[in-house]
Amino acid sequence: MSTLSSETLRLSMRSWISSDLTRVGPYWLLFVWTGLFSVVLAAVFTLLGFFVFNPGKTGLGTPAGWLYWFGKNLVISATVSVLIQLLFDGVGWLLGGPAAIRRWSDVQRSLFFAGIPILGVLIGWPLGIALSGSGDIVFPVLKDPRSLLATVTLGLGISVVLHFYFAAKGKQIAAEARATEAQLRLLQGQIEPHFLFNTMAGVISLIDHDSQRAKHLLQAFTEYLRSSLTTLRRDEGPLSQELELAQNYLLLMQARMEDRLRFRIEADDAARRATLPPLLLQPLVENAVAHGLEPSVDGGEVVIRAHVQGGQLVLEVCDNGLGLDAPPRRARGPGSASNGVALDNVRSRLRSRWGDAARLELHAAQPGTRAVITLPLEVTAAGPRP
Repeated sequence: MSTLSSETLRLSMRSWISSDLTRVGPYWLLFVWTGLFSVVLAAVFTLLGFFVFNPGKTGLGTPAGWLYWFGKNLVISATVSVLIQLLFDGVGWLLGGPAAIRRWSDVQRSLFFAGIPILGVLIGWPLGIALSGSGDIVFPVLKDPRSLLATVTLGLGISVVLHFYFAAKGKQIAAEARATEAQLRLLQGQIEPHFLFNTMAGVISLIDHDSQRAKHLLQAFTEYLRSSLTTLRRDEGPLSQELELAQNYLLLMQARMEDRLRFRIEADDAARRATLPPLLLQPLVENAVAHGLEPSVDGGEVVIRAHVQGGQLVLEVCDNGLGLDAPPRRARGPGSASNGVALDNVRSRLRSRWGDAARLELHAAQPGTRAVITLPLEVTAAGPRP
């Protein structure tokens, strides 16, 4: 078993609190957080039981009685907590999974995040009492109207406090994630100006002596801008849109480089339906052209592959250009960025979203370079949006 990093543990706990089904780290880790939460909840209920119920009748007046009731409360708390966890996962995936939940309105999210815990308590509380074997003690105590009222009031109070706490933490985590993503996408946007200026300069230089090629280049440029703007307006989307953006970019570069650039895109249907944040693939494609093929006199070929393997989405960008040992290219104007900056940007976005569950690797391809992104598979139930 691989060692879990502190970053993975932190992101896993954040995903458990937010309950948006975006899981970081191994699945069993979620039940560790649920178990720890159950221990704290059992301790709280045991302490409150001392004040709510008669210590003489329940045995809470002795250390052995405290330990006895802590065990009973732990079984009940764990039953309710695990059931809520399973309901979040099961119902959430039936309703479309993480991608669908993130597109819900605030009202829909509130109903989901409030309704699941209530349903879990209604089912799990009597089930937990039965499993703990404390029904013969608890139910007679609850026949006392004052005890019953106190228990109901206490349960509702704790449910409301926990709901608002987790709702507030979930909103805070979502806001922090959006801010981080916006900052990293801004860094990606800083790479673009020199490319846009060079393309327009190329169109202008071709108008007088090769108007047909200038027209073809301008058409390719328009398609690239259309798909690029569509991508930038969303928080996430199907891989099919990322591949469309990559294709339009390569067509544009092909219009500039002519027969010095060839490309292929190979992706199965399952991979095309996968959802991911925008502009994860694009920097790798741009690097393959700018640092692998453009500096080469003969140019070369870019191959983009995408497939699903073992519950993960695997993206590959391969080129047969100069390779990893080639000297780095100098910045070509304001806003340009080196190969390392673009790759660091991608790694930061993967780490921010998935922790150690996602990675970017570079391999020498002999000749050329092979860049591979591996990340957890997420698929929207509605499929790719037009």
